[in-house]
Parts: sequence; structure tokens; C-alpha cells
Amino acid sequence: MLWKFSEVLLVVPLDLAITPMRVLQDPLLGPECQKMFEQGQVDDRFLMILFLTLERLRINSSWKPYLDMLPTRFGNPLWFSDDDILELKGTNLYHATELQKKKLLSLYHDKVEVLVTKLLILDGDSESKVSFEHFLWANSVFWSRALNIPLPHSFVFPQSQDDTGECTSTSESPETAPVNSNEEKEIQAQPAPSVGSGDTIWVEGLVPGIDFCNHDLKPVATWEVDGIGSVSRVPFSMYLLSVAQRPIPKKEISISYGNKGNEELLYLYGFVIDNNPDDYLMVHYPVEAIPSIPFSDSKGQLLEAQNAQLRCLLPKSVLNHGFFPRTTSVIRESDEKETVRSCNFSWSGKRKMPTYMNKLVFPEDFMTGLRTIAMQEEEIYKVSAMLEELVESRQGEQPSETEVRMAVWEACGDSGALQLLVDLLNSKMMKLEENSGTEEQDARLLEEACVLESHEESRDLDGRRMSRNKWSSVVYRRGQKQLTRLLLKEAEHALHLALSSDH
Repeated sequence: MLWKFSEVLLVVPLDLAITPMRVLQDPLLGPECQKMFEQGQVDDRFLMILFLTLERLRINSSWKPYLDMLPTRFGNPLWFSDDDILELKGTNLYHATELQKKKLLSLYHDKVEVLVTKLLILDGDSESKVSFEHFLWANSVFWSRALNIPLPHSFVFPQSQDDTGECTSTSESPETAPVNSNEEKEIQAQPAPSVGSGDTIWVEGLVPGIDFCNHDLKPVATWEVDGIGSVSRVPFSMYLLSVAQRPIPKKEISISYGNKGNEELLYLYGFVIDNNPDDYLMVHYPVEAIPSIPFSDSKGQLLEAQNAQLRCLLPKSVLNHGFFPRTTSVIRESDEKETVRSCNFSWSGKRKMPTYMNKLVFPEDFMTGLRTIAMQEEEIYKVSAMLEELVESRQGEQPSETEVRMAVWEACGDSGALQLLVDLLNSKMMKLEENSGTEEQDARLLEEACVLESHEESRDLDGRRMSRNKWSSVVYRRGQKQLTRLLLKEAEHALHLALSSDH
């Protein structure tokens, strides 16, 4: 059988979606959730996770056919054994997983355990016992399967279709959601389709059927919402649409979860992509170290005045624009680098714009933060004098963010910031290698491994069999080491050029 171009592959009525509205309307769970929700004790995500926890335990749940088809265990680090989690030591995910598990345990004991037990008894079930693993399962189901759904206003508020006031969703739209997070997740999303007349409200939820689609860099399908039934012939529905340019053989229907690096894929979904083109590295200066640096108060004020950032995400794609581009292929439009330097001229005429600026792959907001942290005493006095002179010339009007940035750059240049960046990247590499060896050692492990298609721990004596969890961890950490090495090379070269231009 062949699929036709732009063929509708699957239609799911949105009445089947698990959303916060459905939870609040549930006869058993709704009243309790409404109380907590109105008191600000919980958010809409927690409502759905609580709903999934309860429904999995209810003997006569109407959701049983769907829930029985879901995985019982997951490949994200929250499910790792003690041995497997050690494979992540030195990475961002190791610390993030520890914090998240503590947070979930606290939430379970504070809110979930007593409430679910009470509701099961009210439902006539005094034998079923809720456990932390039930709650962990529900948490993993939500974060790995939820979508950010653009729903018509009339579907969310069927009794108030004439209401034209603003409605606020606790969900984030794709345009404002973060590209990644170790604590929070960017829900699987795509550009808003046409959903019919009226306002669109973004609501997080699970859509049975659609949520069985796996992620692919070259997806077979995309999902859209049909508010009036013009495409799917089912009003208020979600449908899968083939995106094939030509008829293709029958195969698994995949969608895109978005441009996600392995850090996010492993943390939320429990899988990684070898040589992921969307991989990224998070680099940060520890905020907790600021009070102990010289002139911390002055630097803190300057950081605030410049709206400077002390952390940044560096996608692999930025290397295409650096000193050592890794590819000559056509660069995607989404990868185009926007060079923004607010300090684009020198007040004194002595500091020239660096010739390397268009090749610098590190964001200006982050460079501004590092530049400020690295300031020496005489540079702080110079900045202070320039800004005081500016304020006096304008009868007390305070300098703008751009003007403060210009003054700092005039006084400091880039060499201090780049030296600090080199130190941060060297420190990151040492931390990554301390527990798991070098990038080359990880590559050799992957070449020799026989991967078991299971998340369970492997105890094979020859040392070559590797659990899926361990394989995913090694792929992820090798990518982090590779990016650290390549970005360190960029930073060291930029530092050499900056020091040369200062003399």
C-alpha cells in the first residue's frame, strides 16, 4: 500500500485528549483538583500527572485500553539503576536527575500518596496501593508524550463562545517556550495550524494515537488541529498529515519533536540520536561564585544594568559560522547566525572593532556577562568615569543598557572574557573526563558494544554487552565532550586574536 502526498493518515477527536479541563471535569478527581488549583498549590501539568497515576490504579478505569498500551518502564535517567546513573557523572544530566528525583519524591509524599489513596477508597477500592513508581510512571508518560495543542477558544470554553476577553493558558507557545531545559520541558510543538475562527488557546495534553508517533529527523508526518472539520471532516480533531514529497512504501509513521539535542531527548524521552545535528552545549559561569570575586557589588550592578547573561546554549550548528567550520553543506535558514554587538563603535576612537567579530560563535549577551566578571580594578574605574561623564552631560539622565555595554567594552575589550571562557570550557572538559575518560575512549566503547534492546542493566562478563541505558549515556556524553573540544578550539583562537589586537 502507498501513501499519497498530503494524505490524512489518522484522525483523533479532541474529546479523547487528556487535558487539564478533562481532569477538572472528572467526577472523582475533579473536585479535589479544583480546590488545589484555586489555592495555587498545583499547576495544570501536575493535574494531568495525578490523573494518570489514579487512572492506572483504578480497576474499572475507562482509560484502561489506552493505558495498557503505554510502556511500563522508561529510558530516561529517572529510571536508571545506580550503576547506570554513574555513566552520566560529570554531565549536566547527572545533577539534574538527582534534583528532579528528590523533587518528585517530595511531591509524592506531600500531595500524591494520601490523595490517591483517599480517592481509591472513595471509588470503592481499598486494596490497590499507590507507590512512588506509579507516580514516576505517570510523570514520564506526561513528559514524553504531551503536546502543546492550539485549541479553538470555543472548544476550551464551550459555554462562553461570545466572550472576547483575553484568556491565559499556563502552557507556553512554541514561540516562547525554551529550546531546552533540564528542569522543565519544551512540549512537542510545531507552528500553529489554522484551527478555524476565533481565538486560539495553547493547552498541554495527551492525544491518544498521535502520541504513539516516534521522533525522526526526517519525519513522515506532521500533526495539525482541525477546528471546523474542513480537512479531517471531524470538527475539533487532531490529524496526522503525510509530508512525503512523493508516494513512499508503507513504514512507521514518525513526526518531529522539534530541534532537540541529546541532553533533552535523553532527559525527557529516554533516547538519543547518534551524531545528533541538533546537539548543544550549555556553558555557564556559576552565579554562586559572584560574591567571592573582587568588586562583586560593582560587577553585580553592571551585570544588571547590561542585562547580561551568565549562561548560554551553544548549538552544534554555530560551528558552521566559526573559525573552523565543519561543513561546506548548505546551511539551514534556522541556523543562520545573527551577529549582534551593541557596542559597535569606540567612544575614544582608540579601540577598533575586532576583525574576528563575524567569526565569533559565542553570543554577545554571554560575552557581556563574562566581560563584566573578568573586569580588573582600573577597568571598573574607567567605566565608572565614562558613565558619570555621560550622566553629567545629560542632566542626570541614566545611561541605557547599550551605553553601559559600550563603556564596558571600551574599557575591557574581549581578551578577559575570552580567557574566562577558555577556563570555563577547560573546567567543563576536565569534569566530563574525570569519571568516564576521553572522547576517544567513549568512541571505542560504542564501536565494540553489543547493545541490548532493553533498559535493564547488563551484567555480561565479557564487558562488551551494553544496556540501552548505558549506550544512550555514552552517546550523550561523547557528544558533550566533542562539542566542548570544538568550542574550546574556537575560544582559544579568538583569545589569540584578541590578545594580538590589544598590542
